[in-house]
Amino acid sequence: MSEKSTPLLAVLQLLRKYNLKGTEEILRKEASLGDVEYETLDLPEVEIASILTAHHTESDPYSYEFAYESLKKFIENSLDIYKHELSTLLYPVFVHMYLLLILYDHNEHAAKFLEKFGPEQEDYYQEDLTKLSIIKNKDQIKGNELAEIYSTNKFEVQLSRDASSQLKRFLHEQKNSTVIINIINNHIQIEVHDGPGRSQAQVRATAGGLLGEATKNENRTKVCYGLLKEPDIHVLPVPVEDEEEAEETPDKPKKKKAKKDNIFMKKPKSDPNAPPNDRIPLPELKETDKIEKVKALRAKRVQLGPDCLPSICFYTLLNSGTTAICADICDDSTLLSVGFNNSTIKVWTLTPVRLRGMKSAEKLQDIDKEAGDVLVRMMEEKDRDTCRTFYGHSGPVYKVGFDQFKTMLLSCSEDSTIRLWSLQCWTCLVVYRGHVWPVWDVKWSPHGHYFASSGHDRTARLWATDHHQPLRIFAGHLSDVDCIQFHPNSNYIATGSCDRTVRVWDCLTGSQVRIMTGHKSSIFTLAFSVCGRWLVSGGSIGDILVWDISNGSLTATLPPSHTAPVHALAFSRDGTILSSGSLDCNIKLWDFTLITDETLSEETGNASSAPKDEKYLLRSFATKNSPIKSLHFTRRNLLLGVGTYEGSS
Repeated sequence: MSEKSTPLLAVLQLLRKYNLKGTEEILRKEASLGDVEYETLDLPEVEIASILTAHHTESDPYSYEFAYESLKKFIENSLDIYKHELSTLLYPVFVHMYLLLILYDHNEHAAKFLEKFGPEQEDYYQEDLTKLSIIKNKDQIKGNELAEIYSTNKFEVQLSRDASSQLKRFLHEQKNSTVIINIINNHIQIEVHDGPGRSQAQVRATAGGLLGEATKNENRTKVCYGLLKEPDIHVLPVPVEDEEEAEETPDKPKKKKAKKDNIFMKKPKSDPNAPPNDRIPLPELKETDKIEKVKALRAKRVQLGPDCLPSICFYTLLNSGTTAICADICDDSTLLSVGFNNSTIKVWTLTPVRLRGMKSAEKLQDIDKEAGDVLVRMMEEKDRDTCRTFYGHSGPVYKVGFDQFKTMLLSCSEDSTIRLWSLQCWTCLVVYRGHVWPVWDVKWSPHGHYFASSGHDRTARLWATDHHQPLRIFAGHLSDVDCIQFHPNSNYIATGSCDRTVRVWDCLTGSQVRIMTGHKSSIFTLAFSVCGRWLVSGGSIGDILVWDISNGSLTATLPPSHTAPVHALAFSRDGTILSSGSLDCNIKLWDFTLITDETLSEETGNASSAPKDEKYLLRSFATKNSPIKSLHFTRRNLLLGVGTYEGSS
């Protein structure tokens, strides 16, 4: 019985003790308390006394203001080494005092309390306080999303051992500290760490989560962030190479290319952090898929760096107003799909090769199914278009995504469904129903077959194309899960949410392996680095954070340069350049090698003391007035962007 220590049960036990049966019966009926609950009343004397004295002080509206002011004064007068950590207590104590005042019907006092101390709270909590200020009486607490989150979960606060003992001493010496002690016992989880107290910058870097910071234990699980071995690469190298050589030049370049392939083969094999290849079942590649994969590896890639920045090709959607919501470009950069507000999806070809439709059922019967080029024979010769439209959703389309081999397209919508479309017969193949509210994001696994979705129902889900129901449901976020991203090895999924946390989930077990706090706003986009160790997240105030998946720590906060939500992040194919696109109509290029090298040199103790923040940003490119919907690096490291022209402002 979780509610044993409520004042009601303490009063009932007291009435039973003094044999006041009549009053006891009336109170039981009014509180509609079951027999089982009543029979198990066995609170110790000490607890009854403490509950009733606490109730007495808690019901006094003036004690709250006095207690909060004394706590604030104590923190302000503390030494700097403790002050910044202790200050993280102020917000949760303030929120629970406000809710308790409402609970005890001191509504006017609650309003004054909020008005007096609300503006002092951290800037990133102001939006939450606005939502809490809607509560004017105790009946409104139940329906308020934030109030329920704070009532049913504990707020995480990390203090050094010394700061914790300072706090204990203060609470012990302070006369009217019962209110604070009860709030800390019931609603705040204090995690004590060894070592010195943290500085203001260190505390602020990890603050901002809806329920405070992440605990150390939550990030202790080992994450196999390495890349999988590529078993299919050395199946085909020789024949494809011969074909290319026959077209281009004679023997000599062969040897050079073969060496390159060996590098591709060895790299994954020597990765000690990679999960076993059979950790999760991955689909067998077809022969055509293998050829496509080898083509991707053979593309003559431009080596990017601070001295060699990528060219940018920007696709602007004209006359679409604000109706285009999302866009995606396929892996080989030949197709572009856009999801619209009016429930439609359009697919354009970006090359002179037009989109071909499928032959009618009668004509398909005459085709030799065993032929090697059966897929080509299925297509209609005359029926060729530069653009095709998909109809089926009954709400705005929030995300579209091509699979690795551009045979299928996924989309998700406000209608709470995910649809799988065929890019060969241009029709909807499956409708996946599982989410009960709008689905904000959907992403393919890098190895195909699996995909993941996230939505307004606060969950993320893992699906397989051949199952109607999700294989895993990842629950833990406290608010909408706005974005989702697969790890390059397909074993993990990262999610970003309105609760201002980034979480990483294990696809095999379904458990949460990382929770990372530090964002001060909702998270709208995520991108894993090419090597799989780093995760980059972009927020609604233009903030971009880099996380180290190996231990869940914040690696870098990129200097603020975007002035609007970041909706697109993309890594160059060699992982040296990070590009970010925002609704402020700007694309920024960042030196990702410099960011990670600094972290790695800090680990080995060779960090230079000079701040390099300003050197991270390499270049900024502005569009005329087109907010960026999507960014994509081609196999040769050309950066493609997509945006909607919104007219001259």
